[in-house]
Amino acid sequence: MMKKAGLILLTFLIAVIFAGCSTSANSENNKGDDTLTIAWLPNESGADLVEAREEIGKVIEAKTGKKVEHQTTTDYIVAIEAIANGNADLAFLGAQGYIEAHNKNEKVLPIAVATGPSGTLEDAVYNSWLAVQSKDADTYKNGDEFSIDPIQGKKFSFVSNSSTSGFKVPSTGIVDYFKQEGEYGDLTPEDLLEGGEDKFFSEVLYGGSHQGSAVNLLTEKADVAAFCDTCVNNYVELADGEENKTGAVYKVKEDAAEPFNTVAGKEFTLISVTPVLNAPFVVNTDNVKEEDRKKLLEIMTSDEIANNEKIFVPEESEFSGLFKKTDAERLVEVQDGWFDPIRELAK
Repeated sequence: MMKKAGLILLTFLIAVIFAGCSTSANSENNKGDDTLTIAWLPNESGADLVEAREEIGKVIEAKTGKKVEHQTTTDYIVAIEAIANGNADLAFLGAQGYIEAHNKNEKVLPIAVATGPSGTLEDAVYNSWLAVQSKDADTYKNGDEFSIDPIQGKKFSFVSNSSTSGFKVPSTGIVDYFKQEGEYGDLTPEDLLEGGEDKFFSEVLYGGSHQGSAVNLLTEKADVAAFCDTCVNNYVELADGEENKTGAVYKVKEDAAEPFNTVAGKEFTLISVTPVLNAPFVVNTDNVKEEDRKKLLEIMTSDEIANNEKIFVPEESEFSGLFKKTDAERLVEVQDGWFDPIRELAK
């Protein structure tokens, strides 16, 4: 009888201990209703964007009374997993990153996206670039026009296979172009993931961020690189040609911050430019109550955010921010279906 009582007591104590551990782990993940954690991709995690990240946090804190914590990352997957598994409440992801997070957890939904100059979703796009070092640019020409034909067999740098403009869009574009030629009729984006003697590219590198992919090119680790305009705008300036047009030449600023500080003055040329849907702020609706989600939407889409020069940076400003203000740019509400064109690329 004593043994049986002892066994019951032991079982009870184990249950209490495990219940306590479970509660503790859950509290650690969600950090309570008084804290909002924002996960950032590697592109926006650099020291040069500290003030821009904190400015968004300050506005949210002032309007909600909640503490905002910033989770910076060095890997796309870390940010995607953080919002999908509830370790982050909000995240700023590319379209492909959002789709991957939503596929992992349908409770992850977009909340707002930056518009184009019109102030609407009609021109809410940025640009995916394929770039080469300017000293090699002429070898990527067919007559007077630039061509991507010579990229086959080259050393190529992507950003991450979870990047929209640093992998999804350029890989689909490359496949669609080369499939028109008989030799590459069976080419798929998966064939571009790694290089080798029997592969499309001789070598494939991943920058981990758009900045990293650009530096791979400028340090001659890669012959061709994919990266986007918005993620490198703070570090480069137009040297020749027209912004975001094939043939445009960009030069790294002499006072460029890391990781471009080691390649100051280097130039690259665009051989392909493709518009891409803008990146959304997304929310884990399992973590964030509906009333708080509505409040966040109201904050994000407010004039206060749109007119904040540390969030939407005027063209003439030297401040390193997340968005440029050329006309009526602002954040507006966005729905899941808006990203269907990116989903279609996988079909």
